[in-house]
Amino acid sequence: MGSAIKRLVLDVLKPHTPILAEMATELSKVPGVEGVNLSILEIDKDTENVKITLEGHDINYEEVLKKIKHMGGTVHSTDEVAAGKRLVEEVKTHQDK
Repeated sequence: MGSAIKRLVLDVLKPHTPILAEMATELSKVPGVEGVNLSILEIDKDTENVKITLEGHDINYEEVLKKIKHMGGTVHSTDEVAAGKRLVEEVKTHQDK
C-alpha cells in the first residue's frame, strides 16, 4: 500500500515498568512495524516520558495505541506521521530559527 504510515513519532508517559527494552520489543511486534526507537525525555518518581519512533510499511496506528495502553502508557501527542511511497525528511526553513 503506497499511502500507508511509514513513520510514527509519539510522546508517551509510561510507568517505570515495563522497561524500555521490553516496550520496544512488544511494539516491534505490531503489524507493519520494522523498527522501534525509544528515548527517555524525562524521569520522575513514578513515570517516564518517552519519545517513541516507529518505522515500517503500513504501520497499524490503532494497534500501536492499543499496545502502549496495554503496557500502562498514555500517548500525550502524535508528534510526526509520515506516509506515502517514500519517507520525506523535514526541511529547515527561516521560520525554524
